[in-house]
Amino acid sequence: MRFDEEFFNLGYIDRLSYKETFIHNIDARVKLVIVILYIISVISYSKYTVSSLFPFLLIPVLFMTLGEIPVKFVLKRLVVVSPFIFFIAIFNPLLERNIAFYIYGIPINYGTISFISIIIKFVLTVSIIIILVATTSFAGLCYALRYFKIPEIFVNQLLFLYRYIFVLTEEAMRMIRARDMRSFGKKGTELNFYTKLAGSLLVRSINRAERIYYAMLSRGFNGTMPYNRKREANIKDFIFLFAMLLILFFFRFFDPVNIVGKFIERII
Repeated sequence: MRFDEEFFNLGYIDRLSYKETFIHNIDARVKLVIVILYIISVISYSKYTVSSLFPFLLIPVLFMTLGEIPVKFVLKRLVVVSPFIFFIAIFNPLLERNIAFYIYGIPINYGTISFISIIIKFVLTVSIIIILVATTSFAGLCYALRYFKIPEIFVNQLLFLYRYIFVLTEEAMRMIRARDMRSFGKKGTELNFYTKLAGSLLVRSINRAERIYYAMLSRGFNGTMPYNRKREANIKDFIFLFAMLLILFFFRFFDPVNIVGKFIERII
């Protein structure tokens, strides 16, 4: 059943986040700082910058390699969300028609350059976020957000969403299985049925949410979610942070592509 497959795939990223690799063992706060600075560095370039963005691809590749994250896993999720940014950027070549340069007689306008730049920035920023989630437990990420003084209510909402999305999906799977057993997979597939299914799932979710809330209150919940840290940040974390900051600084302010290009020109 397709829904069953998607349900079990939902926990795949959670299983990835609990692996034991070099990147997984880096403190979540360190990784969060690196990712935020990485995103800021990438999006700080102008919309007509293309070549200077390519060196930043090395950092997601490094994280995937050290974290043993399958490339297919990252690419699949990039493809899922890519239509949103693609249909936004696709209009740039039509809106900015001024010619920037020619390639073998083919005119390239500024809109095409900005379109390519937006796509590259999208790939870099979204891939690093996917890798961050795949190499850090969600509880660890929420602890890092709390450490940096993100409002408690926002962090709690993220924790509840992540925890009970599996419960909600399991409930939906039971309802669909019941439908299939009663119709042998042939009836009840029309839009009207799925509308009723969504309504029934909403009612069940509200009822379960109330029961869960009262159960939490009976166990002493006071608005703060407890979190047990596995370990404190150590010297390895700080060395890794310092090294990544140096790499980001070099990529952003020294333009390695330009340096390599000038070096090749001198040799030739």
